[in-house]
Amino acid sequence: MTIATVARHAQVSRQTVSNVLNAPHIVREETRQRVQEAIAALGYRASQAARQMRTGRSRLIAVRIEPTRDGINGSVLDRFLHGLTETAEAAGYRTMLYTATDRQREIATYDDLLGAYDLDGFVLTATDHGDPRTAWLADRGVPFVTFGRPWDDLDAHCWVDVDGAAGTAAATAHLLAAGHRRIGWIGWPAGSGVGDDRRAGWHRTLRAAGVDPSGLHRETVDGIAEGERCARELLADPAPPTALVCASDSLALGALQAARTTGPAIPVIGFDDTPVAAALGLTSVGQPLGDAAARCVDLLTAVLDEPRRGLAPVLLQPALVLRRTA
Repeated sequence: MTIATVARHAQVSRQTVSNVLNAPHIVREETRQRVQEAIAALGYRASQAARQMRTGRSRLIAVRIEPTRDGINGSVLDRFLHGLTETAEAAGYRTMLYTATDRQREIATYDDLLGAYDLDGFVLTATDHGDPRTAWLADRGVPFVTFGRPWDDLDAHCWVDVDGAAGTAAATAHLLAAGHRRIGWIGWPAGSGVGDDRRAGWHRTLRAAGVDPSGLHRETVDGIAEGERCARELLADPAPPTALVCASDSLALGALQAARTTGPAIPVIGFDDTPVAAALGLTSVGQPLGDAAARCVDLLTAVLDEPRRGLAPVLLQPALVLRRTA
């Protein structure tokens, strides 16, 4: 069974069949469906080895599975990975998952994977200042995109990100509109690109409203227990906050627990709109993870097709998902 057999059955050219297999997005829906029906009817299976020899590509891209942590915010990357796998498959690529406990082990894994599988490229997540992974790949000419900004140089490479500052600004503005002035913040220690970005939205919005944010914030590592501890500290102040915005749903769930046990319940808003937040009715900032994954695949395939083409970064907007807690 060959491409020519499929082409005759579907009454299209061999090039059209090849496009359906390798670049389905450029083929009209009606034609693509006819070719796919012919492939299914004939039981055609493309030879991956032959395709790799012809195109010079393995049609494999790799992405890391991060540690699950508390099982709450780990679901964020799970949703991104599902979207990435589905979008990559539609573009004719397969996704290879790998694990690594830190940056240096991840770089060592790159070396192993490139030697063993001849990968076409990588999608990196969880970028931060001075990220050694992007420098390692760039120095070796390995194609990649990141879900997360290159915080030290926004023009360093192709990236897709979600505007965290816009999300926390929307959350803070919502609470201001509800009459709150003392709006507290529970976030991550300074120096984290994502954490600093999310904190900036809260800080900027309070300043613009004429509110001094001094003394209204706490920083800690991510986790429910840590969020509860920080919330208790803030609520023990003689002039406690009347509402809280948090850098993650894990911190927000801890803060919500503290708020319910130390006095009158106050509004709490998280970030990431995890399934746990939805189940418990926690207002949260949702990220368009499916769109982010699709844009990562679009950028990576564009890099592979035209390595020297300048590609604009993609900054997506989050959405505030309102529930009864705010």
